[in-house]
Amino acid sequence: MLVRLLYVSRALDPSANEETDSILDSSRQHNIANGITGILCYGGGIYLQAIEGGRKQVNELYGHIIRDTRHKDVVLLHYEEITERRFGGWTMGKVNLSKLNTSIVLKYSEQPELDPYSVSGAVSLALLEELMLTASIIGRA
Repeated sequence: MLVRLLYVSRALDPSANEETDSILDSSRQHNIANGITGILCYGGGIYLQAIEGGRKQVNELYGHIIRDTRHKDVVLLHYEEITERRFGGWTMGKVNLSKLNTSIVLKYSEQPELDPYSVSGAVSLALLEELMLTASIIGRA
């Protein structure tokens, strides 16, 4: 059974890009071996991540994410059983929200800075899908 999980968290140090790179590197290594795909968006000290895969693998990964000391304020935004992956081409794609066209962010947010804590999981998922369609996601590996 495939599932999709979407969560948001805050960086401990919003200016530390090496933390984001560290999260991406460990995600990519772990995800290939466990059949997990997804994307990670970051910007303004916020991480927004969608992960897809088998229910057991995604649930175990989310438990690890909650305990990960590289970020805080982890909130589950959306969880669903799925029939197919939306982010199947990425072991963990990356989007820097601070480099996006403001009009894309404003489409899904009241302010030019996206705050997934203040919108529904469905809205955040719609943003991720648009980012995928507009080729804003890098790192297909």
